[in-house]
Amino acid sequence: MKLLLIGAGNMGGAMLQGLHVYDVTVVEMYKPRADELREMFPDIKVVDSMPRLDGFIVILAIKPQSLDSLHVEGKAKGVISILAGVTLEKLSSKIDSESYVRAMPNMAALVKKSATSLCGDEELKETATEVLNSIGKCFWLNSENELDIATGLAGSAPAWIALVAEALSDGAVNLGLKREITYKYVAQLFEGVGEVLQNEHPAILKDKVTSPNGTTIAGLTKLEEGGVRDSFIKAMEASYERAKKIS
Repeated sequence: MKLLLIGAGNMGGAMLQGLHVYDVTVVEMYKPRADELREMFPDIKVVDSMPRLDGFIVILAIKPQSLDSLHVEGKAKGVISILAGVTLEKLSSKIDSESYVRAMPNMAALVKKSATSLCGDEELKETATEVLNSIGKCFWLNSENELDIATGLAGSAPAWIALVAEALSDGAVNLGLKREITYKYVAQLFEGVGEVLQNEHPAILKDKVTSPNGTTIAGLTKLEEGGVRDSFIKAMEASYERAKKIS
């Protein structure tokens, strides 16, 4: 399988953490970034001009606004786009390919733990899933509307979770713990709870930890007073509406 990664900025570069095990050619016009990539991934080919697309599975990781100025020749075997808000219809009008998939990875691709949303042509489903499983776990969705919903759940939520992590750290520091140890606690906490949630319903986990008249229910009461649950639901709604507007 020959992959052509067009664009290696924050997300494209993060994806290379897993993709470099494949036969990858990276198109990167900015020379300092290209040199950095060659040093980080000596087994990949980095070029500063666009090759013909024939025979490649193309991974499109440029900025969405750059698509209109992108000039390519040839017909790709498949196009996997991570461009937010760019529909399958627009992709097919700009790039000639046998099939198309939209993908929404997140920054956990840096540690090969991305929750990546996919939708598009069934013919490319197996290949796209195989490729993007190299940076985490894939979730195949039935429509672009579902992808817009998942943009908040997997694409934007890392920032929200980071906000929660910072708030928990602030609370512990306020009570007397040192900042550096609180961040280590929070990182381990999220990793462990995430693993448990693979097989445990969130409500059951919450109930198991919550004892009558205990410390957990005291904290949960304050979170409910602050409208935390409602705020997350509204954050999902806002993310979905923005994703639809961009599309």
